Amino acid sequence: MSIRVYLVDDHRLFLAGVRAELSEEFAIVGGGYDVDTAIEEIRNLNPDVALVDVHMPDGGGIAVVEGVTETNPDVKFLALSVSDQAEDVIAMIRAGARGYVTKTIEPADLADAVRRINGGDAVFSPRLAGFVLDAFAGAMPSEEDPELDQLTSREKDVLRLIARGFAYKQVARKLNISIKTVETHVSSVLRKLQLSNRHELARWASKRRIV
Repeated sequence: MSIRVYLVDDHRLFLAGVRAELSEEFAIVGGGYDVDTAIEEIRNLNPDVALVDVHMPDGGGIAVVEGVTETNPDVKFLALSVSDQAEDVIAMIRAGARGYVTKTIEPADLADAVRRINGGDAVFSPRLAGFVLDAFAGAMPSEEDPELDQLTSREKDVLRLIARGFAYKQVARKLNISIKTVETHVSSVLRKLQLSNRHELARWASKRRIV
């Protein structure tokens, strides 16, 4: 039986190219261009493997993985991204992805990665594997951070979600608080860290690998 694959990418041309490359070997059951559509369709279609872009609006690949694994834990995720940054790789794996490859991958290697992910393997582009090994072997210990320590536990929760790209309404839903409360926490975090906006906040969090 052919492996059932779902594709997620907000760049339609790229998505069409991946579909064309993989359709001869796999059953492409669908494709989504945004987070909410992808989550809904993956939940309904329950594919074997979902290829997910990392950087998209409204939380990106992390939001898709987390949104699906709550209801469909058997779906296996392979991140496919232009980014080869350690923080992106680690964040996706922590969210639940089984592998991470860059968009420079050759079509044959991508097809092989899909088969391996479906078979239960973890798959990474060569230079990315070291990031994961370092992170989960404890080679990147968290150091004391006076700036971070001044935030409350809830402010840290909001900070991580905002830095990942979630909209205020999504943060509110995830943390079971009101949008107004999210706005209050964000304002407090920006004031304490002496930052001007959420983009600076995202960069601040990324540099400290707390996303």
